[in-house]
Amino acid sequence: MSQEIRQLEPKALWNKFADLNAVPRPSKKEERVIAFMKDFGTSLGLETFEDEIRNVIIRKPATPGMENRKAIVMQGHLDMVHQKNNDTTFDFLTQGIDMFVDGDWVRAKGTTLGADNGLGVAAIMAILESTDIPHPAIEALFTIDEETGMTGALNLKGGLLQGEILLNLDTEEDDEIDIGCAGGIDVTATRSYKQESIPEGSVGYTITVKGLNGGHSGMDINKGLGNANKIMNRLLFDGFENFGMQIASIDGGSLRNAIPRESTAQVIIAKMYDEAYVFDMQELINDIKKEYKTTEPNLQISITKSELPNQVMDLGVQEGLLRAIYAAHNGVYRMSADMADLVETSNNIARVLVKDGNISIQNLTRSSVETSKMDLANGLRSAYELVGCEVEFGGSYPGWTPNVNSEILDVLVSIYEKQNGQKPNVVACHAGLECGILGTNYPNMDMISFGPTIHGAHSPDERASIKSSQKFWTFLLEILASIPVKN
Repeated sequence: MSQEIRQLEPKALWNKFADLNAVPRPSKKEERVIAFMKDFGTSLGLETFEDEIRNVIIRKPATPGMENRKAIVMQGHLDMVHQKNNDTTFDFLTQGIDMFVDGDWVRAKGTTLGADNGLGVAAIMAILESTDIPHPAIEALFTIDEETGMTGALNLKGGLLQGEILLNLDTEEDDEIDIGCAGGIDVTATRSYKQESIPEGSVGYTITVKGLNGGHSGMDINKGLGNANKIMNRLLFDGFENFGMQIASIDGGSLRNAIPRESTAQVIIAKMYDEAYVFDMQELINDIKKEYKTTEPNLQISITKSELPNQVMDLGVQEGLLRAIYAAHNGVYRMSADMADLVETSNNIARVLVKDGNISIQNLTRSSVETSKMDLANGLRSAYELVGCEVEFGGSYPGWTPNVNSEILDVLVSIYEKQNGQKPNVVACHAGLECGILGTNYPNMDMISFGPTIHGAHSPDERASIKSSQKFWTFLLEILASIPVKN
């Protein structure tokens, strides 16, 4: 790991981030980072413990003169999204993130950076370690498995936390203060199919879609970015409709909360259609590239001859699959009628896997309105069930309803305006912050979310602004010094 990261200001923040990023911390495999965080708290002589689900809580008393202020919870999640470029050799289970400075940005070499939510966690660690920063009594809450299930937040018991105010440090634009977020639900469609022998006189092809930006399936869903699964389905549908193309396998996307960047399919075509099929496909590829030339300038689509596969899908099931994915909604479903420019409801067709007689289609549906979330989820279920899939709903979590009368909101707005000469953007976001979930067991806790500017989260293009991190740190210190007194 480059030592230049540790020389960045504020050093307290970046050194803790470097320490954290040296620890592998994939979602659902957080054993090492849990141990790391417990050792950190214990080394400071602070009360440190795990709860039943393995969230880590560290308590630090108020600094002298701050004992009469309301106790606060500072919260971030320990896990990170693991994505890498195809040409990057990297083992997320054993290696620390390889970071470097690029102008105003800190990036990782070919992988996600882990600034989501590593910078928030590092900021909390720096406050816990500090000896000269005024603050009220703190409960540091480090949750697990935020990225793939909100498991830590969903299983945090009521009555465990004593703080009256929660500072969530997991947003990604430094001029925004979040007071609400979307809930979500996983929609998974599966079915089996019969495999057929390869007809005589067939030619094998590999279709590849890659080079898409990808990104956060909530925060970036309204940017017109390409979805590799949708683009691949369009190519396959055209080949099937016009030339009777048959599918051997599809492997597209990865995580539910990441807009899919890549997809690969193995197909066959009758040799008699070989030239015409390739010509038609190239025309379609050119059309798709023109459509995405602004938002996806690096999109690459290739069709190359390959060895014949052993078997292909049953044609009836194949037709149903292609039509179902075509019909299934992807992207923005509804904009909010109450908050300008806020996506209310969306879906990400995140993962399509067709292999060895089994189909799996994984979606993440988000909404700040519970009824709208279920409306879209039921629409997806209907599209998949019509072609014989079994559909399962799972991982449902609630949104966070905005509280415009929040006391801590008034504090943050006043500080931001004083420090920056302008008002912040008070927003709700289309991402799955943990505040809504935590609020179910702590309904009286006053919650707010803010953070430094991070772009490209959940993709290998993830990067954190150095200048923004300095702004965020200054903002955070003033917030801690300005927490209201107890009632």
